[in-house]
Amino acid sequence: MVLRSIVYQGEYRDSILLMRISQQLCNLDGVRQAAVVMATDANKNLLKDAGMLTEEVAAAGANDLAVVIEAITPERAEEVVAKAREMLEEAAREREEAEAVYATIESANTARPDTNLVLISVPGAFAAREAKKALELGKHVMIFSDGVPLEEEIELKRLGEKKGLLVMGPDCGTSIIKGIGLGFANVVKRGPIGVVAASGTGAQQVSSLISSGPGISHVIGTGGRDLHDVVGGITMLMGLKFLIDDPDTKTIVLISKPPSLKVAEKILHSAKQAGKPTVVCFLGGDPKVIEDAGLVPAATLEDAAIKAIALQRGEIPKITIFSASFDEVKKMAEEEYRRLKPEQQYIRGIYSGGTFCSEAMVVLRDLIGDVYSNIPLKPELKLDDSNKSKEHTFIDMGDDEFTAKLGKPHPMIYHELRQKRMLAEASDPKTAVMLLDVVLGYGAHEDPAGALAPTIAQAKRIAEQEGRYLSVVASVCGTKEDPQNLDTQIEKLRRVGVVVMPSNAQAARMAALIASRGKLWEKIVGGIKYG
Repeated sequence: MVLRSIVYQGEYRDSILLMRISQQLCNLDGVRQAAVVMATDANKNLLKDAGMLTEEVAAAGANDLAVVIEAITPERAEEVVAKAREMLEEAAREREEAEAVYATIESANTARPDTNLVLISVPGAFAAREAKKALELGKHVMIFSDGVPLEEEIELKRLGEKKGLLVMGPDCGTSIIKGIGLGFANVVKRGPIGVVAASGTGAQQVSSLISSGPGISHVIGTGGRDLHDVVGGITMLMGLKFLIDDPDTKTIVLISKPPSLKVAEKILHSAKQAGKPTVVCFLGGDPKVIEDAGLVPAATLEDAAIKAIALQRGEIPKITIFSASFDEVKKMAEEEYRRLKPEQQYIRGIYSGGTFCSEAMVVLRDLIGDVYSNIPLKPELKLDDSNKSKEHTFIDMGDDEFTAKLGKPHPMIYHELRQKRMLAEASDPKTAVMLLDVVLGYGAHEDPAGALAPTIAQAKRIAEQEGRYLSVVASVCGTKEDPQNLDTQIEKLRRVGVVVMPSNAQAARMAALIASRGKLWEKIVGGIKYG
């Protein structure tokens, strides 16, 4: 193998674009590894750990762009380096044709003083500086960047609060403002339901499900740390006020992991004063706290969407365990579990969305018992090694240990690590069900089901060659209007034998039903009557 690199001084490019180009280069014949990154200290360390740091890149500065290729021959390495340059230039041409390009926030403001929101997507070390410039110019900001120190987040949010400006983020993956998707967002129908969410994939699931009903007014992302005690829920409170004051928003949904009691009290008190029907999903939290505040609790993301739709329509929310009839569900499950071997006992969840991973564990904690994870519900269930499963194991492949620390793009964009994990789980004779999420929308992989389907088929073949059957259950988060098209993605998964469910929560229940050989049926459906 041959390593070749080139550095372009002072040539900054967006991280999402660089992730996409890196992925496409990795997929080329004769390429072992490829990285197109800004030459920050963090990225240099990642390249060093991967054995890809050259002297040229080591000497580069944080504002320099580095291309590093490991290929089978010197000639192939040169060809791929040249290909990377072509792709960068083509992306620049497309951007210039689609939109005006400005060197600084100040020059953009001079040219477009009418704009009122700035999306920040730069290395985390510089994000706060750029966000502060935008706030001083009177602009709301969405900080897509991660790696921003907590103290800088607090400073920015307090400044935004003082000026009456939203600070969405840092690490805010999804927002939809007046129908315009920012970051990882789905194409949703405009409507009267507004969302404030401390979770990107949580916002995507709820907004996509609501899009099939009344539709979405706005989705305001807060960033994952907003409800921490030291931050105090500043953005969620401001986002809530924004929706309360918005005449087009009639019903509100709040989404977060359970905040501290102090922060929860502030948020619930404000929501109670809203004068608008409000659904609160503190995923895995105590619903009684929400009920006591006179608001509507939701146990899952799907539950939040269903209840918001019902409230908007003036209807009584229905309990949805499965969308299909119970007879259909039982038949689907039986067709899967009757083919399992006795030693196949465990569910292995391999997730691209951290909130989906957490939600599945919340749904299943009272059904299948302990679930081990790299983001566990209880500290004692944290895996010693995230690369090795233990009994029931659910992994968030989008966690920093798989992305930032390994220098890999997010699994909503790049599937290599997830695909390797799927094949490893298929080789484990104790794996009964592999549980997956597939996320669509702007910013996500252009064909995630198409990319995963061959690996799923290979995983099933591995089990078959060893005399076993591997059940694969998935949910697809998105809409028919997304660039990838919801129906098309579902069909690609079903062609390779995947049981596709309408939501992540339903997929988790189906996985439990299959792994238990139907024994959990009564526990899952509870007191609901069925034929």
